[in-house]
Amino acid sequence: MLHDEIGETFLVVDDDELLRGRLARALHVRGYRPLVAGNFDEAMDVLALEQPHYAVVDLNMPGRSGLELLAEIQRKSPKTRCVMLTGYGSITTAVEAMRAGAWNYVTKPADAEQILAAFQDSPERGGRSVEIQYKPQTLAETEWDHIHRVLADCGDNISEAARQLGIPRRTLQRKLKKRAP
Repeated sequence: MLHDEIGETFLVVDDDELLRGRLARALHVRGYRPLVAGNFDEAMDVLALEQPHYAVVDLNMPGRSGLELLAEIQRKSPKTRCVMLTGYGSITTAVEAMRAGAWNYVTKPADAEQILAAFQDSPERGGRSVEIQYKPQTLAETEWDHIHRVLADCGDNISEAARQLGIPRRTLQRKLKKRAP
């Protein structure tokens, strides 16, 4: 396990609310105290109050980028180890993130285990080299995320979400009863 004491803080910054929530829950179960932010400004509000032990930051967010946030995290909380997270895996962005001071780099979709492993491995610190692999979401995962995003936008109103998705309400109910892919 990465931490020695229960409750080390872990900042999760991603504009995807579903991913952010999933990671926060998974980190909490593993004994971390998750702090969440959906964008640069929210992360800065968290950093004004906390100096997290770890941070995972989405590279591509609306407004100011994850690289800009990385620079602010290093300035305000220099001991925080930061891993960059993105849906766009390219050598250029990985190199840019590592040069900017990221501990490591992970492509989406990533789960808590992959992110925690990224904190343990770092090429600059004698770990394995960063492997940039684009792993697209499956169609089922994309559908699941889209359904939940629309449902959240509708305030969890299943009838309205079904109308916006263009599917019968009962079909949506059946899909929601299934487990995530």
